[in-house]
Amino acid sequence: MGKTFRTGKGPVTLIILLLAGGVIGSALGQAMAHYLPVLKNFTTIGLNNTTFNLHFLQVSFGITMSLGPVTGLGMILGFLAYRKL
Repeated sequence: MGKTFRTGKGPVTLIILLLAGGVIGSALGQAMAHYLPVLKNFTTIGLNNTTFNLHFLQVSFGITMSLGPVTGLGMILGFLAYRKL
């Protein structure tokens, strides 16, 4: 018997589709912002870079996301593509 591979709907697939939709949406939004200025509206959310220094160990963590109208639309389309799988 041959091996069967699980297809489809794992959390990694969802993350990849959301990221791809966000990247494509951001690129389209920035390209179209010259023609439609309303697409320049970006909101930045997240946690700025934070550093913990224990003299022998230094740990830095931070994550931010710039969300625009077309970026959000791209992420929604990525989620819908995930649901179609």
